[in-house]
Amino acid sequence: MRCPFCGHEDSQVKDSRPTDDGAAIRRRRQCEGCAARFTTFERIQLRDLIVLKSESRREPFDREKLLRSVSIATRKRPIEPARIEKLVSGIQRRLETMGESEVTSARIGELVMEGLKALDSVAYIRFASVYRDFSEARDFEAFAGQVEEAGRG
Repeated sequence: MRCPFCGHEDSQVKDSRPTDDGAAIRRRRQCEGCAARFTTFERIQLRDLIVLKSESRREPFDREKLLRSVSIATRKRPIEPARIEKLVSGIQRRLETMGESEVTSARIGELVMEGLKALDSVAYIRFASVYRDFSEARDFEAFAGQVEEAGRG
């Protein structure tokens, strides 16, 4: 593994342990060139996924991009990072086991909405405001009203 600090090709694993959700192995490494320490994660990847964007573009699925989107929606909410990781891992696993090598960005967005709805209503509304492109305050109001009604029913 290449050192992110000096670019040296070799590093030594100092510690390995599973993540809280068991979906990855966390490894602490030390560079043999500059002695800096860094962490890597090893995850199972069942297949290479291609995301079909709305503009007919294709790009490789990027787990970190998905994690960033969910993290932005959950920022400053009382949600443990392990629950966010579990949500993202669950979405990735569902995408990989669907049997298709290509998935639409709309399908990914719906899976995120589904996961956030169960996790935190504020994060759900935040994500929906970007995903569904709310343009006016009444869009927020109407959507929040739907969320509130669903919570009662």
